[in-house]
Formats: sequence, structure tokens, C-alpha cells
Amino acid sequence: MLRCGDFRYQHYSIGWHCPVRRYPPGAAIDLKKDAGMRVYVAGCGGMLGEAIHKVFSAKHEVRCSDIDINEDWLEYLDFRDFDAYKAAVDAFKPELLIHLGAHTSLEYCEENPDDAYRTNTLAVENATTLANAHGIPMVYISTAGIFDGEQLTYDDWDQPNPLGVYARSKYMGEHIVEKRIAKHYIFRAGWMMGGGPKKDKKFISKMIKQIKAGSTELKVVDDKLGTPTYTIDFATTMEAMVNTEYYGLYNMVCGGETGRFEVCEEMVRLLGLEDKVKVTAVSSDHFAAEYFAKRPPSERLVNYKLDLRGMNKMRDWKVSLEEYLRDYYKGYLD
Repeated sequence: MLRCGDFRYQHYSIGWHCPVRRYPPGAAIDLKKDAGMRVYVAGCGGMLGEAIHKVFSAKHEVRCSDIDINEDWLEYLDFRDFDAYKAAVDAFKPELLIHLGAHTSLEYCEENPDDAYRTNTLAVENATTLANAHGIPMVYISTAGIFDGEQLTYDDWDQPNPLGVYARSKYMGEHIVEKRIAKHYIFRAGWMMGGGPKKDKKFISKMIKQIKAGSTELKVVDDKLGTPTYTIDFATTMEAMVNTEYYGLYNMVCGGETGRFEVCEEMVRLLGLEDKVKVTAVSSDHFAAEYFAKRPPSERLVNYKLDLRGMNKMRDWKVSLEEYLRDYYKGYLD
């Protein structure tokens, strides 16, 4: 712990986009805490929010909110309510705004388009207005699902063509951020995995919960291609990026090309259940009644811009999947 007046800490700067802070003589300075930013994270109660809180709070002063208070580090906020969102951000005075939350169920969005656009699109306008008012950078999370799947892979500059309400609502969010705020980061995620049994509502968790319920056969589509995205890797790469001035739009997924069927096979192998659980290939038509929203046949992204900038910290999906199962599901199936 140092005090103001000590050698070279009278005017301590905390980063490229933060103002120089001038401390009164004799004020105590906690360098570990002060070296970071004040970061406000809206919609932080889900699987990605868990990872962002874990990664960012180690280096920064973080305030997190959500409509679902499922952690003691969350405070309540419905970011669709502009006045409430403004009051929370104004009170915290952040140096970076991360806007996370969204309706991610494609079927829900198709059946409830007004709520989908209110949550996934209009709320992004709220965030850009607040970021501009405070003169701070903003982070927005987009999705590989904005493409139509006519190509096998998509880089950062390929043209999106959303197929449904969810994809369109997220793509419109990209447009809002790009047009309304100069200092922005847009990160496109793929098939998310993270958060463990408590928070993961995606593919990996659904498969493992079927096994825990006694299933000895998993039926998995073999006609959907994509890129797993481990939340811890995503948050780690994001944290590195927001400490640069590399503003813009980036694909940010784990390495390696794969599909649903291969991911499930690898998951079963890593769990040591190859002799107990069979993975059976089916077409998407098998689940047409449950998953009726149109999905692209390929959502594979490549992190071309991150590679060009030397900022790609996303690991191969098999490496990340192994770590995820080890760190979040140890003992879950016992």
C-alpha cells in the first residue's frame, strides 16, 4: 500500500481510456485494485456473465446486474428500462460498459418477436446512449447465428444474412453499436459452453443432464456445423482486447472446425463413457417439432482479425472442452 506523495504516484494513470486520477496528499492507494478499470456489466447472470465476472473482477472494479439475482455479486436491473439502466450506470460512473444480456432461445424469439426486439435490440440503444453520455467504450456480444450458413466458414468481414427473429435482433444490435458509438468492441460468439450445471442451458449441459437422468443413447444432429466457444477463453480474450485501442468487430470462437455430433462424441470420450453411452446421428428433422426455428447449416467462424492483430487467445475447442468438464462437472455424474 502506498500513499499519495510517494515517489511517482502523485498522478497515477490507470489506462489508455481512463482519466488521470489525482489523489489528495496522504491518501492510501491500493495499486492492485487501482491498476484496473471501473467496469459495469449489464445482463451478467448467465453463463458468459459468470466467466466475465470471474476474469474481470481479478483485475478491475466490477459492478454486475441482471433481472435474475442468482449470485451474491449481482444487483437487480432490467436494462430494457432506460431510466433504471441510466441510474445504475450514472451512480457507478464506469470507464467501460459491457452489455451482455439477451433472449437466446430461437424458438422464444420467433414466438415473441416484440419482446425479442425490445430485449435484444432496443436495449442495445439504451446501452449506446449511456456509453456516449459517459464518453466510455462499450462491449456488445453478437453471435455466429447471424449468418445464413451457405458458406462453410465465415471471417469477420463476410456479409451476415440472418434467418430469423433472434438472428436479426442481434444483427440489428451490431448496426446500432457501429453507428452510434465510436469506441466499441463487438465480439461474435459461437456455440457457448460454460457456467456448469447451474448456468449452462446450452448443448453440453443438455447432453450431460440426459446422461445424469439415465440415458444410454444420445441422439445428436450430424447436419449442423459450428464452433464451440468456452466462456472462460472468451472472457480472457475480451479482457485483453479492452485494454487496447483495437476497436471494432471481431469473431471470437475456439479453434477447430467441428459439428454437433463430433462435439458430443468428444464429450462422451472425455467423460470416460464410451462403453456406456452411445451417440447416434440423426438429422435436424428429428427435432423439428421442438426446435422449429430456422437455423443455418453452418455457423463456423474463424478469428481472422484477432489472428492478424496477434490477440487470439482462444484455444482449440477440444482443449477447452476438456478443461470445462474438469473444472465444472467433476463429480456431477457420480
